[in-house]
Amino acid sequence: MVRAAVLAALGRPLEIRDDVEVEDPRTGEVQVRIVASGVCHSDLSARDGVMLMPTPAVLGHEGAGVVEKVGDGVTAVQPGDPVLVSWVPQCGTCYLCERRQGHLCETATITLASGGLLDGTTRLRSGGAPLHQMAASGTFSELAVVPETGLVKLPADLDLKLASLLGCSVLTGVGAVLNTARVAEGDTVAVVGCGGVGLNVIQGARIAGAARIIAVDTNPAKLDLAASFGATHAVDASSTDAVAGVMKLTEQRGADVAFEVVGAQRTIDQAITMTRRGGHAVLVGVPAMDVTVSVPAFFGVVLAGKTISGCWYGSSNIRQDVPRLLRLYRAGRLDLEGLVSRTIDLSEVNEALEALGTGDLARSVIVHRPPAA
Repeated sequence: MVRAAVLAALGRPLEIRDDVEVEDPRTGEVQVRIVASGVCHSDLSARDGVMLMPTPAVLGHEGAGVVEKVGDGVTAVQPGDPVLVSWVPQCGTCYLCERRQGHLCETATITLASGGLLDGTTRLRSGGAPLHQMAASGTFSELAVVPETGLVKLPADLDLKLASLLGCSVLTGVGAVLNTARVAEGDTVAVVGCGGVGLNVIQGARIAGAARIIAVDTNPAKLDLAASFGATHAVDASSTDAVAGVMKLTEQRGADVAFEVVGAQRTIDQAITMTRRGGHAVLVGVPAMDVTVSVPAFFGVVLAGKTISGCWYGSSNIRQDVPRLLRLYRAGRLDLEGLVSRTIDLSEVNEALEALGTGDLARSVIVHRPPAA
C-alpha cells in the first residue's frame, strides 16, 4: 500500500489516500518509486474539468524517481536507475514518431482518453476499485507504473527534485521556443503568461538569443521573476492593454514571435494580434473546450502572412531534448533551481493547486516520503 492524491470527482479537492495498491508492471512497463513531482497548472485543469479525464484518478504528470521493477521485454532501464517520467510516451516507430513528431505519438493518444496505460488499463486500485492515472503517469503517488517508452534515464548525480520539472514545464516551455517556433538570434519575443511554463518560454528565448523578450502578465511579482529568467521588458496587463504595450515596445510592428501560455480566450486573441506581419503566434496554454481561434482569413492571415500554431509538449522528442536540456543546465544556461517556489509534502497538494489558481509564483514540488526501512 502507498500514499497517493486521488481526484474522486471533478471539481473536488484531492483525497490523500494511504490504501492505494500498485500492481507489478506488465510487458513493456516499469514500476517507479516517485521521488518528486511538480504541481502543474494542467493538474489544476484536470481537477476542474478543463482537461477531460475519467475519475477517480491519481493526478500528477511531472515527476522523477527510481526504477523498482521492470516488466518483460524492458531493456532501456533497470532497477535502481533514476528516471524522468514523460506524460507523452513516445514509441519511436509510429507514423508521427518517424516524422520527428514524437510529441504527437499515435500510441500515446489512448492514455489521455482512457486514463490508463498503453493498453487502456490501469495498475492502481483503492478500496478494491480501479484508479485511473493522469497521462500514463500518476506522479502524485509514491509508486507509479508507466510505459517504458515514457521514461528517460537520468544521470545518477542529478537532484531529482529539479529533474522532475523537466518532465513538463521545462520541456514544454523551452521546447516551444527551440522546437515549435525556432526563435532566431535577434528576434523580438512576447510571452503572455509568466507562470511555470511561461518562465521556461522566457529562458528558452534567452537561450535562443532573442534580442528583446517582453513578459506580459497581470501579476507584477511574476513580471519581476520573469526578469530574472531573461525578460528584457515587461507589460503589466493589469494596468495597460497588453497589445498596446507590446506594440509600443516594437515600434508599432509587433513581436516576431508571440507565445500564449495561459489558455484563455482573451490572451489567445491578444497574442495573435500582437504578432507582427510575417510573424508567428504560438499557442502553448491549455484552453477550455469552448475556447476558439477566430481570425479574419484575408486580413488576419493571408495578407498578414502570419503563422498561428499550436504547441503540444514543446514539440519535444524526449530522447533528444532531455539530454540537451541537461547539457544547458550543466553549462549554467538553464535555471532549474529558480523554478521551485517551495517544496511540499503530498498532504499539501490541495493548497498548492489553490495557489496556482491565485497566481502562485513558479512551482511547488512534492517530495514523497522515502519508504519505511
